[in-house]
Amino acid sequence: MTTQPYRTEHDLLGERDVPAGVYYGIHTLRALENFPITGTAIHSAPALVKALACVKQACARANHDLGLLDTLKNEAIEGACEEIRAGKLHDQFVVDVIQGGAGTSTNMNANEVIANRALELLGCERGDYKKMHPLEDVNMSQSTNDVYPTAVKVALRFEIDRLVDAMDVLRLAFEAKAAEFAGILKMGRTQLQDAVPMTLGQEFSTYAVMLSEDQQRLREAALLIQEINLGATAIGTGINAPSEYAPLASKHLSMITGFQFITAGNLVEATQDAGAFVQLSGVLKRVAVKLSKVCNDLRLLSSGPRAGLGEINLPPVQAGSSIMPGKVNPVIPEVVNQIAFEVIGNDVTVSFAAEAGQLQLNAFEPIIAHNLFNSLAFLRQGCLTLTEKCVRGITANRERLEDIIAHSIGIVTALNPYIGYENASAVAKEAYAGNKSVAEVVLSRGLLTKEQLDEILRPENLTQPKSIS
Repeated sequence: MTTQPYRTEHDLLGERDVPAGVYYGIHTLRALENFPITGTAIHSAPALVKALACVKQACARANHDLGLLDTLKNEAIEGACEEIRAGKLHDQFVVDVIQGGAGTSTNMNANEVIANRALELLGCERGDYKKMHPLEDVNMSQSTNDVYPTAVKVALRFEIDRLVDAMDVLRLAFEAKAAEFAGILKMGRTQLQDAVPMTLGQEFSTYAVMLSEDQQRLREAALLIQEINLGATAIGTGINAPSEYAPLASKHLSMITGFQFITAGNLVEATQDAGAFVQLSGVLKRVAVKLSKVCNDLRLLSSGPRAGLGEINLPPVQAGSSIMPGKVNPVIPEVVNQIAFEVIGNDVTVSFAAEAGQLQLNAFEPIIAHNLFNSLAFLRQGCLTLTEKCVRGITANRERLEDIIAHSIGIVTALNPYIGYENASAVAKEAYAGNKSVAEVVLSRGLLTKEQLDEILRPENLTQPKSIS
């Protein structure tokens, strides 16, 4: 039986043996032991790992520009960061997503992985920290308290764009259905009761408009995310960083990521404030609530197929019951509903975590980040799944819609301007009591001619305002 080789590292608590084959070091090892919470490592959010590499690369460049980091070390750090940004070494980012210390363990994990890979690029062995030190070199001019929130914001900025793109896929699918259903008349409903006529296309167009509005709210929230506190170091005073460092590091970060990050005007305030995270979480909750409402509509409109509304047909994707043969359930809208419930719960967590911050730092940013990344990922996948597995395959049950219109009492509202409210009420009452159509009662009472009635009840006259000219 062979013994796994180790290397010995030390920190302020003493020495520990670290497996020789890993890129992380003693600080990460202690975090692994201290936080066996979820079993989910930070590499489960690849955007965060890539963002950490972006931040460390930007900081190394700034330190090199200022003459604080020599060229060989800078090139090695940048080389390691480039590899991580390309997807390598992500399995070495192993600390739990939920951790004490305001993200210190995540920052330490990044420092150690980058330092040890940089050592290899310099032709040295891992753990030879005299040649490249995780804290003195990789973490130069930095603190967890500015690196971690900045990296979280960079990662969120990446993920916001991915969600906006997924929402666009769904929006276009609803727009296509709105055009397909433009000429199909149906009854609108308020309080689940018959209201007035509309087209199925109008109904589906509202879903597209809703998504478009929420995309804009996300873009607005993204602008707040682009204000960072990099260069603030411990509490915002910039201790241990040159005065020129903060704007230079932000400039390099913008160049590396392609997003325009700006240094906050007051770094002390920016270091303790989680407001941008709360704002983003609120927008994600808004998206979730409205998306869930759409899925409620789809489930209701497709209910039946014979004992419910049955106005539209959702594409069948799997058998719906282990006991009822032939049953098909609206499982795709149902799963998106559940995503919405999760996102709403995540927003509560973010709100509590942001409120719990004290004095110059919020120690609970790891749980904020974890919940925001989950919300973004779940919503993105929900939009894509709803598009592919449901919306694109929706069909209209035209015969059912025509039958509802023909027998609806709600259509009498369109006759108010012509026969008056009192007559219209009497028509509605007789039609309902005698199980007759509104048109049948109007004609039998001689209130309008058939030609007048046909003109009034034309779809275009029922579903849009008319000019008085």
